[in-house]
Amino acid sequence: MKTFAQMMRQQSAAERSNFRQAFRAVAARNTQGKLIGVEMEGLAGEAVSGELFQHYGFTSAPLAGAEFIAVPVGGNSRHTVVVASEDGRYRITLQDGEVALYSDEGDRVHLKRGRVVEVVTQTLLVSAGQKVRFDTPLLEVSGQVQVSGDISSAAEVRDHTRSLQADRDIYNGHTHGSGPVPTQKQ
Repeated sequence: MKTFAQMMRQQSAAERSNFRQAFRAVAARNTQGKLIGVEMEGLAGEAVSGELFQHYGFTSAPLAGAEFIAVPVGGNSRHTVVVASEDGRYRITLQDGEVALYSDEGDRVHLKRGRVVEVVTQTLLVSAGQKVRFDTPLLEVSGQVQVSGDISSAAEVRDHTRSLQADRDIYNGHTHGSGPVPTQKQ
């Protein structure tokens, strides 16, 4: 004769068998819109449609072949949401404690140990309606700088020879032979 606990376990197991548990799947394709729909293949080979849930402020469109953790809401595969996605083909190597955003094209924003943020891309476009401010004691640029507007400085402007003020001083004090110094100063 079964005990009450055994009967409860048996009944509970029978009920759980009617509900699909979370499962792993492989991405097939996405549909873009207000919600991101995903077509995926479960590990048993079945085709499943679902919705890609993402954290507020972050969005992505995983490529075919990405891996998902899918949760059938209420145990029903007809209402499946993807709660995590991963694509190890493009993942970058991190040290413990580091964080990164990355793409399949090699672009990345990498928050590294030692308080270094590395941005790697072909073209970085920053669009600001008012201004961009770098609050740092030193800004280094390894290539050319092209500016389409005025350049202003509250401090000295220098090149590899001397400052702009030193050039003014030379000009303002020069003479042509025995002639006078320039009356129009720089």
